Amino acid sequence: MRTVTAFREGDTTVISIPARFTRAQEREWVQRMVARLAAQERRRRPSDEGLAARAAELSDRYLGGRARPSSVAWSTRQGRRWGSCTPVDGTIRISTRVQGMPRWVIDYVLLHELVHLLHAGHGPDFWAELEAYPRTERARGFLEGYSYRDDRGPGDDRPGDDGPDEDGSLGPVTDDDADDVGPDGDDADAPPGRAG
Repeated sequence: MRTVTAFREGDTTVISIPARFTRAQEREWVQRMVARLAAQERRRRPSDEGLAARAAELSDRYLGGRARPSSVAWSTRQGRRWGSCTPVDGTIRISTRVQGMPRWVIDYVLLHELVHLLHAGHGPDFWAELEAYPRTERARGFLEGYSYRDDRGPGDDRPGDDGPDEDGSLGPVTDDDADDVGPDGDDADAPPGRAG
């Protein structure tokens, strides 16, 4: 193995490191990868407040600030929906199923629901508003693929299953720079006294 990887397996954190590492290097890389994994999870699983703040940013950027929800929150009660909007009271709920998906997918789901504050249905005006978001088609394709995988059911490992893991993540966090670790544990290419 030439890289260090970290991922969650249920409640367990799994970190794989090259066998040639010293105990000091193991400790350093375990700490480093646990921190990276935690940072990745924080980015992919924002709080309700973080979700509302992101919705405001997206409204400003793509909708000229015209969509202002009264609340934006994660929801475990979305069934097969990625999100929902109630234009009457301005509430938006985003399914916890999108937690862990790439940020541009979460942004699309948020923006989709924000546009419902401006256009209740999925008519031409609705889709015209979403054209401002450059990753609309890509995000829709991602979500369709994810749904397809979910519909197949667990354990159906037909060829071509390169989608998210069972926990919704898109695979392990890796660090291909592990090869560049010098004998003292520092990155070989980093300036002295500074690890990457």
